[in-house]
Amino acid sequence: MIRFEHVEKRYVTGRAALTNFDLEVGVGELVFLTGPSGAGKSTALKLVGLLERPTGGRIVVGGIDLAQVERQDVPAYRQRVGMVFQDHRLLLARTVWDNVALPLIVAGTPRRELDTRLRAALDQVGLHGHEQQRALELSGGEQQRVGIARALVAGPDVLIADEPTGNLDPTLALEIMRLLVAVAQAGVTVLVASHDVHLIAPLGARRLSLDAGRVVGDAVG
Repeated sequence: MIRFEHVEKRYVTGRAALTNFDLEVGVGELVFLTGPSGAGKSTALKLVGLLERPTGGRIVVGGIDLAQVERQDVPAYRQRVGMVFQDHRLLLARTVWDNVALPLIVAGTPRRELDTRLRAALDQVGLHGHEQQRALELSGGEQQRVGIARALVAGPDVLIADEPTGNLDPTLALEIMRLLVAVAQAGVTVLVASHDVHLIAPLGARRLSLDAGRVVGDAVG
């Protein structure tokens, strides 16, 4: 589903975020990227989401060579890739319904289909019945669940999550990690950047250790 082939990412400052980076992730696989700050975890996710472009190598997602995706086609591509962020990026004064529905509204989804998809996404993350609550009324863990529902509502093939538990206490963080496991079990390919190694180990998922833009370890647990 996701393949990096000898990928390089170098910024204008000269800093190399990824160097000769190789990675292959199968359909429905859950993979955690771990490593110190600056190891390249977030950069790898940004490249999958076409938030940035590589300076070398090749990236293929779901059979699509990302080098062939023109700027005008990026929004359509991103319908296939759900994104979850550490800071949730919610519209705090708006309702859960408004936040989760936003990607579908932007895509012009008919109202009847929108309602069906929204209910399914909220059920998937355990927030059924919270549609009319404002985001600012929710706990941090609930806000992150809203972010995950928003990422899933369009039915993506891939979910990328950048430090999704970074602002949560250990109990809520474990809930979010288990939710990501469930998402992968439902057939979505999930790629997560995380420093919470102690939370990852019990999940029995694949964990890649990164350092200085390279994969230095690939193990389960």
